[in-house]
Amino acid sequence: MDLSNLRPADGAKQSDNFRRGRGHGSGNGKTAGKGHKGQKARSGATRPGFEGGQMPLYRRIPKRGFTNRNTKTIIGINVDALEVFDNDAVVSVETLIERGIVKNPRDGVKILGNGKLTKKLTVQANAFSKNAVEKIEAVGGKAEVI
Repeated sequence: MDLSNLRPADGAKQSDNFRRGRGHGSGNGKTAGKGHKGQKARSGATRPGFEGGQMPLYRRIPKRGFTNRNTKTIIGINVDALEVFDNDAVVSVETLIERGIVKNPRDGVKILGNGKLTKKLTVQANAFSKNAVEKIEAVGGKAEVI
C-alpha cells in the first residue's frame, strides 16, 4: 500500500456536485427536490426561532435583570467548620475538599467569622472576613490569603 492507492471507505463520501433543477432527465428537475408550493419551496429561508407569525417563545417569556459575565462565585465557610482539624494543622482549600467541608470550590473559598474556634490552625484561603481573622489569630493561628 502507498499513497497512490488510498481512497475513502465505500459510502463514506457523498458527492456534493448534485445539480438541481436541470430538467426531467437529471432526475431532479422541475421542483428541484422542494416539493410543490409552500414556504419551504420558496427562496429565503426563515430565521431560527420563527414560528410562522405566532409570537415566538423568546418574546413570550418575561425578561428581568441581567447576568453579569464577570461575577465570581465564592464559597463561604464559617470558622466553626474548621474545628474538625487537629491542632497546629495547615488548612487549605485542598484539605477542605478532602474532609468534605467544601464540595466544589468554584472561584474561591472565603472564611467567615460565625461560631467559635478553639484550635491553633494555619488557614490558607482566598479571602477572610475581618471577624474570622480576629478569631483565628486570637487562638494563636495564622490566616494566609492565597
